[in-house]
Amino acid sequence: MSEVSATSCPLCGCGRLETAFRYEEPPAGETAFPLREGERYEREYRRCAACGHFLAVHDLDLDRLYEGEYMDSTYAGDRLRETFEQIMGLPPERSDNVQRVERIERFWSDRGGARGATLLDVGSGLGVFPARMKDAGWACTALDPDPRSARHATEVVGVEAVQADFATAAGLGRYDLVTFNKVLEHVADPVAMLARAREFVADGGAVYVEVPDGEAAAQEGAGREEFFVEHMHVFSAASLALLADRAGFALARLERVREPSTKYTLAAFVV
Repeated sequence: MSEVSATSCPLCGCGRLETAFRYEEPPAGETAFPLREGERYEREYRRCAACGHFLAVHDLDLDRLYEGEYMDSTYAGDRLRETFEQIMGLPPERSDNVQRVERIERFWSDRGGARGATLLDVGSGLGVFPARMKDAGWACTALDPDPRSARHATEVVGVEAVQADFATAAGLGRYDLVTFNKVLEHVADPVAMLARAREFVADGGAVYVEVPDGEAAAQEGAGREEFFVEHMHVFSAASLALLADRAGFALARLERVREPSTKYTLAAFVV
């Protein structure tokens, strides 16, 4: 079950959570959530008065969002490859992933990192990011729990792939960079998930994290995609720094980004 409720902030422990947004129907553009008979769409985001973290509070079982027709429509037939090729074909100025790779390359160069470094991408999905990193000279491994995604990464993207749940995966080896691109906001315990990365980071390596920027998105109101139902957490700069610390990392760099897709994003490197 994926239900989320709380009376205190999971990042700083503050007990002052104030309702920021409340929803009684899906906002425009949100993925259709499969309600059970008699079930009502009711949810809210509570914002921590201390660190600014947004926490989803509801009784919806988000597991249903990743099952059945939604996943079949995403991965059925050639849909996965078609969507991958469509995104790969975007011009650089319209590609979130092109800018993501540039951001990582700048950080890696500033640290004096060697070319041909290794990367583990957690929650690889369509595989666009590993494909772009492969083109930039990185040796990439894509990890995803869905077998169709893992197969796509091997057969179409041309990178190593592991089908596994990162929370329980073992024997993955160690990598110069572990990446979580728009992943940690989807899990109930992002601290535990980020902490697991310590096992797989090579000496001198780093972890790259992208999460929705709630502080920026909130300025435009409740309808922003950063606050769609699938996000259990929406971060502030302070709560992302707290996440890194609680997971046993130090924040090395933090950037606020408005992506070409219009997403408000916090991008961080932790070591």
